[in-house]
Amino acid sequence: MKQHRDLTQGPIGGHLLAMAIPAAMGMIFNTLYNLTDFWFAGKLSDDALAGVSIAGSVFFLILSGSIGMQTGTTAMVATDVGRGNTGSVANWIDQATGLGLILSFACLALGLFVADPLIRFLGAEAHVFPYAKSYVLIVLWGCFSFILSGVAAGALMALGDTESNRNALAVGLLANFALNPVLIFVLDLGVAGLAIGTIIIKLATAIYLYSVLKKRVGKWVRPAFNFKDWVELLRQVAPASFTMLTMVLGGFITVGFIGRFGSQSVAGYSVGLRIEQLLLLPALGLNSAVMSLVGQNFGANNPARIKETYTKALYTGLGIAIFSIPVMIFLSPALLGFFSSSETIINTGTTYLRIDALAFFAYVVLFISVASLQAIKKPIFPMYLGIARQLVLPATINYLLIVVFGLPMIWLFITIISVVICSAIVSHWYTWRELGRLMPSNHDPNTPDTAAP
Repeated sequence: MKQHRDLTQGPIGGHLLAMAIPAAMGMIFNTLYNLTDFWFAGKLSDDALAGVSIAGSVFFLILSGSIGMQTGTTAMVATDVGRGNTGSVANWIDQATGLGLILSFACLALGLFVADPLIRFLGAEAHVFPYAKSYVLIVLWGCFSFILSGVAAGALMALGDTESNRNALAVGLLANFALNPVLIFVLDLGVAGLAIGTIIIKLATAIYLYSVLKKRVGKWVRPAFNFKDWVELLRQVAPASFTMLTMVLGGFITVGFIGRFGSQSVAGYSVGLRIEQLLLLPALGLNSAVMSLVGQNFGANNPARIKETYTKALYTGLGIAIFSIPVMIFLSPALLGFFSSSETIINTGTTYLRIDALAFFAYVVLFISVASLQAIKKPIFPMYLGIARQLVLPATINYLLIVVFGLPMIWLFITIISVVICSAIVSHWYTWRELGRLMPSNHDPNTPDTAAP
């Protein structure tokens, strides 16, 4: 292995900023990419915007596998980077790539099977359904490019490199601006053009990231298919993917309830959610830095640096919240108005953003806690918490409030912030307890979290 950032030495704060800023910038570019697609869809029609919004929820099924592979790859690679075990680093990248290819086929098969019923469940009316289905089907056939990009980005992150993925996402955003008008309007492909452009760009991203990995590890990645190593990798990938999947399914539940109020309400919520995600991106960049820092120091058996990383990340996240919350409260109508002139879309998105601002720092705490637990190979608790936070509690409470009692849509948003705040408190308590147990006398980086806490 030719070069990597040594996160087991030097100031924690400096490492956090050096890695979090490029990671956050990359995520900003990625979210702007999605918002660009929304903007172009809105130029076609409000129905096209609603269709792409609904398709985006289905599309997150693909991202659950991609993000799970990225997280699992980071967890496995970073530990061996911290130990200085260069042979294992290269092996885990090869194994993750092989597993990613198999997961891509599974994702495609599952997506083709569930696409139609999911789109209907999410509230697509007859005039919106064709737009959503067109986008989903095309993206599904290119899902391998998303998953392999996740593997490469996760490996680079473990090596301390968040700049390469940032650069790829920045170029992808510019390419999207160039491709969308050609594919949508010149070639008259409509919504299908949005999906085709996305596949082309993501495939180019994967090729670029693997070329960077070649420079880092000194050889081209070769997909490997060792079942024993896959079991170890899946111990990290499966809970991370399932945690993401619970977020996706939770989103389906929320959108399903909002769909009772019409497709334009779904579009308003979806655009508002993307704006919120844009504001959360600095925190997600921080999350990436935390995972790399904690992972390398976990492998090097540095528990004091792990706790310092967690604490400093929380304070940094508080600063992000102080900046972002006023934007959500005061600027949300203007931001929504940029995407649509529909009163329903603007009002729904604005209401969501203003209410969810109350839970902004709670999201930050959840991100940092989950990243820390995954980096120390304790991914089971975040998975259980995700099931409760994303599925069980929202489905139960919202069914009673919306279906049984017939309350207005605002109660959906109140449920969201209440559950998130309670979950953040529980997650912080559990994470702080687990980090306190990482003492040199009983800490074994080889021991994964295979049982329930």
